[in-house]
Parts: sequence; structure tokens; C-alpha cells
Amino acid sequence: MNFNQLRYVIETAASESMREAATKLYVSQPALSVSIRELEEELGIRIFERNNKGIVLTSEGSEFLTYAKKAVSQYEIIEDKYLNSGRNTESFSVSTQHYNFAIRSFTNVIKRFDLPRYSFSIHETKTNKVLQHVRDLKSEVGIVSYSGANEKIIKKLFREYGLEFVPLMQRETYAYFWKDHKYAGCSEISIDELKDYPCIMFDQSEQGSFYLNEEAMADHVFDKAIKSDDRATTMEMIAELGGYSIGSGMLAKDDAVLKGMVSVKLKEEDPLIIGYITRKNGRLSRYGEAYIEELLKYREIRS
Repeated sequence: MNFNQLRYVIETAASESMREAATKLYVSQPALSVSIRELEEELGIRIFERNNKGIVLTSEGSEFLTYAKKAVSQYEIIEDKYLNSGRNTESFSVSTQHYNFAIRSFTNVIKRFDLPRYSFSIHETKTNKVLQHVRDLKSEVGIVSYSGANEKIIKKLFREYGLEFVPLMQRETYAYFWKDHKYAGCSEISIDELKDYPCIMFDQSEQGSFYLNEEAMADHVFDKAIKSDDRATTMEMIAELGGYSIGSGMLAKDDAVLKGMVSVKLKEEDPLIIGYITRKNGRLSRYGEAYIEELLKYREIRS
């Protein structure tokens, strides 16, 4: 088993066919097929089932994929920290759900240090990815939230992943509309009044994603639901379809993506607790410490 074979499995699992995976990996399809088959024989398991419709992961393959992703992620971290260290480039990484204050805090860190060379990363991503990135050291700090609907499962994941959560703020539940929507001028509205309009939600695309929603009202059954994994796309659909999304009500007036959106308080109560995560007993870089200092400027919850 070698590193390339792990990469091959990960890319193949994310593709609809061997041909597509081979194209992305810049190898021939026969070479890819042979490499994965050799790996299966070495491990004594079947990773993929092959049929005339394409390829699908087996149950054994799904388990192996989890370990493969962790191994590749750790290798990339080591490569970046040690093999690229001779470049004299400072590095720092953050992972976050979709919150503007997390992005603003990140840019403030960059401004504070004004380094001549650096390679910083901010990953606006799915809930479980935020948790995994901090657990696996891909990011030093993560920004996540939970509501009453998913509090137990999120806290369970904190314990399992060895993460420490520090709450920053609590936010009530709001609906986001485009500024010309018929309900945009309301002071309050019920979720039942919105049943004829599509609700656009962030696509978690993970097993058990129902419990990993970053929006409140995770246990509500929406008659019309659209999943999106891009903020700009979400805003465009809200505007074009007269739909709405659910959030914390925090709309930055100077955010170009959110310009034109308004928030209306929902009558239903499902407050979000928003905070940051780090590895328990982990050691932060000076950039991680500075980032947390920036986050704490938004702190409203005191323990």
C-alpha cells in the first residue's frame, strides 16, 4: 500500500466512474483500475463494487475511505509544516461555518502581523469538516454552532474528537428574504406562514447530516427544500425564487454577497449557540492566539 493508492481511492470514491477519476488524477484508466485492484488484493477486502452503471463503495470500502482520508490529510499537514518549511513562509489555517465575523477576525489577524510572506487558509465548509479539520490539525481553530435540535449530537462529537468548545454568543432564529419579498417588512413571522416558499439550506452532504445542520430548526420538515453549498448561489435562489433561508439574523451591511437581504424574526424559538473549537490541550501558534483574541471581541456569553 502506498500514498498514491490512498489518493486514488479517495478520488475514485468522489467520482461517478473510473474514467472520471483517472482524468482528475492524470493517469490512465487501466493503470488506475490495476492499482486499486492490487490494493484490494493486498488488504483482502473489496473497496468498490463495479457494475454497468459505474462504481460504488462497499461497506468495507466506506470504512477504509475514512482512514485513507485521515492518512492523506495528516501527510499533507506534515508536508506543509516540514517539507515546505524551508520556504520561510508562515502558515495558519481556520475552518468555519458560514459566519462573517469569523472571516473578519481572520482578515484582522493578517492585517495585524503584516507579514512579508505567508500562506494562510480559511475553509468555509460543512459542520463535520470543521470538526475534522481541527481534530486532524488541518486547522488550529474552528467556528461552529448548535441549536436545541442538534445540541446532544454536536457535544458528543466534541468529546469524541477531543475538542474544546468556547461559546461566544447566542442568536435567535431568523428568516432571510430578498428585500422585495412580501414578508421582508414584517417584524415577525411563523414558519407555517412560509410553507408555500422554498427554504434554501446549506448542503451538509454527510451521513447523519440532519443532525449537523448549521441552521436552527433542523428537525422541522419543510415541504419545499433546496440544498446549496455556496453562499452566492443561495442568495441568488432566494432572490429568484422568492424563497428564504434560516439563520442567526447577523447580516453585515458591507458584505457584497448579502447585500439586498433582510432578516425577519421567526416566532418559533430554537436559539443558536455560536462559538469556537480548538484541540484539548493543544498548543496554538501566535496566529491562533491572535485569532482567538479577535473572536473574543464578539463574546457575549460569559461562563
